[in-house]
Amino acid sequence: MKKTLKIIGRILIVFIAFILLYVILAYSVSRITVEKEPNSKEEITIYIMTNGVHTDIVVPTRNELMDWSKEIKYENTISKDTTYQYLAMGWGDKGFYLETPNWSDLRASTALKAASGLSTTAIHATYFSNIKENENCKKIIISKEQYVRLTDYIKNSFKKDEKGQFIPVKTDQNYGKRDAFYEATGSYSLIHTCNTWANNALKASGQRCCFWTPIDSAIFSKYNK
Repeated sequence: MKKTLKIIGRILIVFIAFILLYVILAYSVSRITVEKEPNSKEEITIYIMTNGVHTDIVVPTRNELMDWSKEIKYENTISKDTTYQYLAMGWGDKGFYLETPNWSDLRASTALKAASGLSTTAIHATYFSNIKENENCKKIIISKEQYVRLTDYIKNSFKKDEKGQFIPVKTDQNYGKRDAFYEATGSYSLIHTCNTWANNALKASGQRCCFWTPIDSAIFSKYNK
């Protein structure tokens, strides 16, 4: 019995040490800033948006460079409204997305599976009629060339069928009338979270961001100065 308790104690110590190390790294590395590319033109407005935990990238529904409605079809939303002007997209663990619409719904099994990197991922896409800038939504104006890089990054995060089209997740767990889920590439883990994905989107398009971060507040700290 004593031997068993010692083993359990050591496991707990290792677990606590790992969590402390993770928190320290997340805090310290997130503070390292990757500055935006210099001398870029201000041509297209995008936004970053957070719900307090998760960061979305918000883009125009359509412009001369990309018509997202051809890929993220209005018909896949409950409203099927074709007048929405903006589209927010976020990448994350599919189980977390579908099984945890609210934090009160979180189960230990879902969290552990997500943290392990063994589960599948999805992109949550939500249409908006308009976007209001506030402490949880920041405007960023980028060049056309940077926007092309951003769209390439986002498109490469979607799984595609044999025709090259995005694959909707078959579910009735939509959060509202304006959103839909799509199958995504990659694995979610403590190292590569939903916010890491959003931070990498900013990095791919030459915008101010963190060197690495798993949390949304670190990203927004770069735009609250």
